[in-house]
Amino acid sequence: MYLALLVIFLQCSELFAQERVFTFNTVEIKVQPSVKVKNGAPMSIVCHADISKSTDFQLKHNFTIFKDGKLVFMTVSDKGDAQYEISMARSSDTGDYECTVEAGGKTKSSNSLHVWVTGMTKPILTAEKKEVLEGEVVKLRCELPEEVPPLHFFFRKIKMNSTPKEKLVFEPYRNFSVVEFSVEEGDNILQFDCFGRRSVKLEFESSEHSNKTLVTVREPFIKPTLNVKPSSNITEGDRIQFECSTVVARMRDIEIILQKNKTILNSVRDEKVLKYSVVATLEDSGEYLCKVEQGRASKTTKLNVVVSELFPKPILAASMSKLDENKELTLTCSISGFRKANFSILRKNSNGDIWLKNSTNLTMRVNVNDTGSYICKAELKGIVKESKPVRINVYAPVSKPTLSVVGGLPEVVLGKPLQLICRSVMGTPPITFTFYKGNEVKKIVINDTYATFLDENIRQNDKRGYKCDARNNHSSGIKTSNILNITVIVPIKNASLGSIPYGEVEDGRETAFLCSVKEGSWPIHFRIFRKTDREVLLFEKSENADRVMWRKEAMNRQDTGTYYCIASNRANVDVKSRPITISVILAAWQKGVIAAFVLIPIAGAVTLTLWWFLCKKKKAKGPSMEMSSSALATNLTSEKLTRQHNDGDYYSGSGYIEDSENHMKSTDESKAPVQKGTETVYSEIRKANNDSVENRHSRIQGHPDAT
Repeated sequence: MYLALLVIFLQCSELFAQERVFTFNTVEIKVQPSVKVKNGAPMSIVCHADISKSTDFQLKHNFTIFKDGKLVFMTVSDKGDAQYEISMARSSDTGDYECTVEAGGKTKSSNSLHVWVTGMTKPILTAEKKEVLEGEVVKLRCELPEEVPPLHFFFRKIKMNSTPKEKLVFEPYRNFSVVEFSVEEGDNILQFDCFGRRSVKLEFESSEHSNKTLVTVREPFIKPTLNVKPSSNITEGDRIQFECSTVVARMRDIEIILQKNKTILNSVRDEKVLKYSVVATLEDSGEYLCKVEQGRASKTTKLNVVVSELFPKPILAASMSKLDENKELTLTCSISGFRKANFSILRKNSNGDIWLKNSTNLTMRVNVNDTGSYICKAELKGIVKESKPVRINVYAPVSKPTLSVVGGLPEVVLGKPLQLICRSVMGTPPITFTFYKGNEVKKIVINDTYATFLDENIRQNDKRGYKCDARNNHSSGIKTSNILNITVIVPIKNASLGSIPYGEVEDGRETAFLCSVKEGSWPIHFRIFRKTDREVLLFEKSENADRVMWRKEAMNRQDTGTYYCIASNRANVDVKSRPITISVILAAWQKGVIAAFVLIPIAGAVTLTLWWFLCKKKKAKGPSMEMSSSALATNLTSEKLTRQHNDGDYYSGSGYIEDSENHMKSTDESKAPVQKGTETVYSEIRKANNDSVENRHSRIQGHPDAT
């Protein structure tokens, strides 16, 4: 029974659940009357939920309306619609609206809808003061009470018969703004207004203009009056009196200033009148300005003053402007058609003009120190006028110039530039220097005491000397230096080293080395080196020649190695030859001694063998044959030993000279030598070799073992 009731209950619950099934189709939001609403008009935001139900049952809906993400309206209804009423729409109601509906645990939202309330509220403008003084400021406040920032505020200052002045203020966080306008000279009745502007979806919208606010301006003082006495026909020497005055409302902080060409001549504070006087000169002609200031207020008055000339500026004339020292100079000061003034002649100086004479004329004998500028002055009725300066140049003659090489000796390395300096110790500058190479003008320089010339075209066989002359404005004319002859140093080129014998040299034998160069200025410094495991300087000598010979009397095994030479001259460039290799070998007599020690035992053995053979044969043939064999053996042995000495030819060796281009070797005396350089070079080595050979033969023949 209970089981049956449970089954019936479950079936009923399932049927009840099936009857309350629903789903959201859409949730929509719309605005009435439209998405663009005029400011102040009514507006309704309507949210509608479209729901499908399995049966007709009642469902509670929770409606929520958001503006720009913020909750603005919320209600619960059995119906599928909810309405948010705004009786008077304002620009602050502009924004993006969205509706969310929740029912039976399900929630759905509408799309976003942008609503634009067009038009802004009229701004309210207030002024801090209704009456101000010139120089003060008007403080204004403009407010848009129902608008939401950010906002732009525009303030305008409106004056009769002029373009309004406008100020813009951006307010990112408040709906009002405050500005100040200064009250200037000439402002009397001012009007101010303002309007606002905002940005909606990248579009600007402006409000209408505010009410106009009226501000009255009062003058703190009247425009100043500027008078001058005498008022007309002012002549140089007259005393001019200026008077500037005004009427002020209050004396505090009042200031009167008198100016001419922006230069302040006089000023007074907290007084109504300014006075200023001066003895008139031509320079006093011009426009004068009287300015009255109090706080920010300022008023000005201008007056033009003309001063007539009492007498013109004097003129200073010189008998000569350029003259030699010890010559006579006359200076004359005059005013055309006017002789009543007091004249004086002076010399200009940075520390103050130097008085020379109270007169219209000055005659003096000049020296170099009198070079300078001279003026004259004329004075009448307290007016002093100065002439234009006259430049006087007094010249001392130039001394004979000296020409030398910058840095030292009168020589130059071929290929390098030559710098010359021409100097004149005495003489008033400017001095004109002229450089010559031979009779050809190379350079003209104007300087004070010296000049330089760089000659970059140096040739080996150029025999032309250098000279220079100097001259200035002295009447003595040109002075010429002595002729400077320059030695051109030719750098060393192509050093080479040769030797006789070349290659292999017998121990104890003399060797001649010849170091030579293809070209180069004398003297030449020669050095010969041997290099084995280290470099050793063997010989050095300076020669006024392009070659040098060095004899090594007796070579030994330690002299084996590589030889080279280095040549240099005043060009300070070391030129190295190609290396040659010398090997020291055993001499002929040393080879003979060794051969003797080897051959004598062999000859003894042969003799014994022959003796044994002859003895054996003697027994067979008798005594006569024995004697014959003994004599034969003795002759054979003697002949062999004699030929060993006579057949040994003397090895004279070979000669060799090497440079960067070719080699030269000498062979046996019967063969022609390879040519290198000149015949003289080879003959020197050949002669050295021949002398060495003769000495060698004489030593061998004089030796006790020579026979």
